[in-house]
Amino acid sequence: MTPRTAPRPLRLPSWLPLDGYVLALLGTVALAVLLPASGATASVVKGASTGAVALLFFLYGARLSTREALDGLKHWRLHLTVLGFTFLLFPLLGLAARGLVPGVLTPQLYGGFLFLCLVPSTIQSSIAFTSIARGNVPAAICAGSFSSLAGIVLTPLLAALLLGDGAGGLSADGFLRIVFQLLVPFLAGQFLRRWVGAFLDRHKKVLGRVDRGSILLVVYTAFSQGMVAGIWHLVTPARLGLLLGVEAVLLALMLTVTWYGAGRLGFGRADRIAIQFAGSKKSLAAGLPMASVLFGPQASLAVLPLMLFHQMQLMVCAVIAKRRARDPEPDGVPGRPAEAVRASGVPAPGA
Repeated sequence: MTPRTAPRPLRLPSWLPLDGYVLALLGTVALAVLLPASGATASVVKGASTGAVALLFFLYGARLSTREALDGLKHWRLHLTVLGFTFLLFPLLGLAARGLVPGVLTPQLYGGFLFLCLVPSTIQSSIAFTSIARGNVPAAICAGSFSSLAGIVLTPLLAALLLGDGAGGLSADGFLRIVFQLLVPFLAGQFLRRWVGAFLDRHKKVLGRVDRGSILLVVYTAFSQGMVAGIWHLVTPARLGLLLGVEAVLLALMLTVTWYGAGRLGFGRADRIAIQFAGSKKSLAAGLPMASVLFGPQASLAVLPLMLFHQMQLMVCAVIAKRRARDPEPDGVPGRPAEAVRASGVPAPGA
């Protein structure tokens, strides 16, 4: 009698690179639409969401290895290139899209689209896709980490500068929200890393679920506020279709510019792959909590473009990574992609 084997986990077809976490996000949105938190319940959910955001940024700070970040500075040209694409070219394209208001994008959707352009790059999916494509995985790890670290400061500042009152403006109240809900927990995590870092490393899987659960709570709170405030009448299916079209153009431009631009700057194939995947994507995990702090009751419309772009980038980059993997042997040093990914403790492409 053969021993019984554990049931295989449910997997989506390979031709449908739909991230399971995105399905959970969509389910959370549906829950908020059908059963939005209101009254006293809304106050409790809002307080829990505020605490979840602080916890997220504390964990971000506690996990970031200062020594690894300093070691990564040796490849400073690559990291500056990724930061330039993420926090300079993306925002410039977002500002250029202002000409699409109000014919293509409503002012509210444009605010979310511009915020999407200010969010830092991903870590998880950048590393995973770079590994699949046989690129420079260590560079992707450092580039994603640097982008996330810079985004703690640059994203709120750029949002306050470019979005004005729609994102907390330059008011003292908005600045204090950013400091106490984002920056202080992050710095506290960095300070306490020497004592809690080993514990966090031993419990990566459990804390990964805490991360994702916290983000689901943030999404539920944001969309509940939107339903109670009645702002969803501002979005029609036609407007959503136009938004998807604009985001498809944005993603195509960034994928093209990051690949060919990195080549013109003299980077080898392995580095170009890391630059393309780290410089063309946006982090849902970082963007959603930031939006809840910056936009308040308007956060549901602000995060909608980011959620759509996130799924689009996963689907497109999955195809590109598989095609890059069939290319001739890389001319750079990929750094043993599979081992590097396992050593980093990073899951498959996600938020």
